[in-house]
Amino acid sequence: MERDRFNPIGSRSGLPKEAPGSGAAPVPCAMENWHWHPRRFAYDQRPMRNKNCAEEAPTDGLTRDLSETTQYRLVIADDHPLFRGALREAVSRSFARVEIAEAGSFDETAKLLDRGPDVDLVLLDLAMPGVRGLSGLLYLRAQYPGVPVVVVSATDDPAVIHRCMDFGASGFIPKTLGVDAIRGAITAVLAGGIWTPPDIDLSAAADTDTKALLARFATLTPQQVRVLMMLSEGLLNKQIAYELSVSEATVKAHVSAILQKLGVESRTQAVIVAAKIEPV
Repeated sequence: MERDRFNPIGSRSGLPKEAPGSGAAPVPCAMENWHWHPRRFAYDQRPMRNKNCAEEAPTDGLTRDLSETTQYRLVIADDHPLFRGALREAVSRSFARVEIAEAGSFDETAKLLDRGPDVDLVLLDLAMPGVRGLSGLLYLRAQYPGVPVVVVSATDDPAVIHRCMDFGASGFIPKTLGVDAIRGAITAVLAGGIWTPPDIDLSAAADTDTKALLARFATLTPQQVRVLMMLSEGLLNKQIAYELSVSEATVKAHVSAILQKLGVESRTQAVIVAAKIEPV
């Protein structure tokens, strides 16, 4: 049986079936479990701020209290050791109790999450060995939907930031950001919010092309996302089978399913569709 299909938003089982305004009972206020993201077309199990509610997400004082008492587990995924070290230092100084694992490639990131699924946050670089563009973000949201992912990137292009958020990131941190701002961004996400640079307007709906792209990728299983990533890297079926420790027949079945779900007729066309989620 196929795995649960990829929800770019990372929604979990048991979510309400009706969106606000659909005739269903109103969604509870901000400190309840489920919250509707109009821009993302899905519920998310995070305590988000709600201007119509008396209660809001934790204040700075409460966040500081939580940072002193709560144990956090983070994964820093970046292929630059110096930046990983700087990010580790920033996180360590923000939380009294935190476990941090580092990964220098995408495969290492996936292995860390496989070994320890109780991760509170992944800080993901878009450009690292084993991943192209947003494919890594797509795979993490598919394979580990309960783990928030914050993209940490050398770019601060608004179009890239919007695309990352559309594909399910919980935040976007430009590497040019100061240490204090990075700490604040990570704290905000761990407190249940989302974070992007202040000049990014997240209220605008995704464009039609992005919605259509999201809908097509949403039909892929996590394994199919991984196979598509490897197709984009130019790997043959035999090589993909070796990397995933599956039979070549299984890979062929995945490729056929990918072509059907993406509405294309060849591997080359599938790679072209995948290239549309490149950040630049």
